[in-house]
Amino acid sequence: MAEAGEAGEAAEVAEVRAFWRRLGLPGLVDVHTHFMPERVLRKVWDYFDALGPATGGALEWPITYRKEEAERVALIREFGVRAFTAMLYPHKPGMAEWLNGWAVDFAARTPDCLHTSTLFPEPGVEDYVRRALDAGARVFKAHVQVGAYDPADELLDPAWGLLAESGTPVVIHCGSGPAPGKHTGPEPIARVLARHPRLRLVLAHMGMPEYEDFLDLAERYGEVRLDTTMAFTDFSERFAPFPPRALPRLAALGDRVLLGSDFPNIPYPYVHQLHALERLDLGEDWLRAVCHDNGARLFGP
Repeated sequence: MAEAGEAGEAAEVAEVRAFWRRLGLPGLVDVHTHFMPERVLRKVWDYFDALGPATGGALEWPITYRKEEAERVALIREFGVRAFTAMLYPHKPGMAEWLNGWAVDFAARTPDCLHTSTLFPEPGVEDYVRRALDAGARVFKAHVQVGAYDPADELLDPAWGLLAESGTPVVIHCGSGPAPGKHTGPEPIARVLARHPRLRLVLAHMGMPEYEDFLDLAERYGEVRLDTTMAFTDFSERFAPFPPRALPRLAALGDRVLLGSDFPNIPYPYVHQLHALERLDLGEDWLRAVCHDNGARLFGP
């Protein structure tokens, strides 16, 4: 059985590498991958494991890459992902700064991982965001659904200001998928952007399922981007299909769409995200930009 698993993994590695080579790319840039302290990640996996029973089998979510950290890092490198992230997020006060401390160490021992930090609406958030930036953070993660907070909370205002001033991208899960939260949806993010129009928000999952509302924001604010995480896949199309009428808008925003995968927490093979983008039939130039060039330009060498 182990040999069969290894053979399947080797075949997928070959398929992923063939994909980007066909496009003439040096590899991939994936802005939405998860690395975090092991005990936190195990709790995340427990959440996904419980979805099937909790939904009567309607939403089974098997973790495809349930591996130890070193194995996961090695595999994403084998795929040819030249830069990736450590998307981590707190669900309570006092947790963000601890996660940021872990991220400093992970970035130091994983140079191809973009040093990732996070934040939470709490006293002192401006100070620890500044410290994270001083320590070399290159991208932040915010998760409105898990954190159950209003991104327009006044406590976050100074932190958003710092991030806008520094030009640091923030990958933010703010859409109402897979389940709505009190502060998910486009309206709270519109309030943040009205105050901080230069904030480089990367809207995770294309804003799923409020795709068109979040496309509105990307068209209105030139620094807003979208990541592809789980969008367009067979899994997501079952419960949150992307509207075909919006594809021309997606094509027009081709310089601000970034590859995201949710590795390792996905219920299908990594290569399926790439195939899902390819079958949109938006052209090879669009694919090259999304899968590598946009991310490389945003983050630099």
